[in-house]
Amino acid sequence: MTNWKKWAVAALIRAVRTFAEAMIAYIGTGAVVLGDVNWLAALSAGAFGFVLAILLALTGLPEVEQDEGK
Repeated sequence: MTNWKKWAVAALIRAVRTFAEAMIAYIGTGAVVLGDVNWLAALSAGAFGFVLAILLALTGLPEVEQDEGK
């Protein structure tokens, strides 16, 4: 990849979205009211999703066009 800045922005956007999706999934499974949410566990699940998204981005992002042959 020649454009690391573009890749980093795309990877960060994807990781933040994955963080939010993981937190939503965790919160939505057992919480009836706001006080029932285990926020530490929800943040942990979000952080794990964030790390996984960054690691998966290392294999390539379709949002970033690759310059072939250049």
